Amino acid sequence: MNNHVRDLRGERGWSQADLAERLEVSRQTVNAIETGKYDPSLPLAFRIARLFGRPIEAIFQPEPGGPGEG
Repeated sequence: MNNHVRDLRGERGWSQADLAERLEVSRQTVNAIETGKYDPSLPLAFRIARLFGRPIEAIFQPEPGGPGEG
């Protein structure tokens, strides 16, 4: 899954630790989401979307040709 979490975090000048604190997750979780090594659970995706004031679809997109595409 592709995402814009790193860009959105950077626009606000937050570190990974800042974002992790706001989401109540570890910095390692934020890093894994940003690098595409971990897809967040649906509740966490909703928290991320609410925090950035964007719809989930504006932050997370499926990989082209992957599940959910077609």
